[in-house]
Amino acid sequence: MNKAKITVVKRMANLDLAEEYRKEEYNKRFPVPCSLFEDGQEFILENVSSPPEGFCGWAWVDIHREVVTVMSGGNNGAIKQEGTTITCCTDGFRPVVFKIERLD
Repeated sequence: MNKAKITVVKRMANLDLAEEYRKEEYNKRFPVPCSLFEDGQEFILENVSSPPEGFCGWAWVDIHREVVTVMSGGNNGAIKQEGTTITCCTDGFRPVVFKIERLD
């Protein structure tokens, strides 16, 4: 299995949705945008059995399928560059977009 690099492409903030739907206590505990990552942050993976150190467990569950696909040689037909995909976590209030690249 190949290595992979996960890059934080963009952290987004759906402030209107957070204001309308989230309890105020969650807005305080979990700021928008996500504070667990920084734009441009990179993680190198050598196996898919566990997330990289410091990686959000919820985001890992959300993107794991794409990580496995890229690391095992698969490609996303919608992406220009082979061995690369774009995906995101499923937090509707503060989603984080990731680029996953196969390292040969």
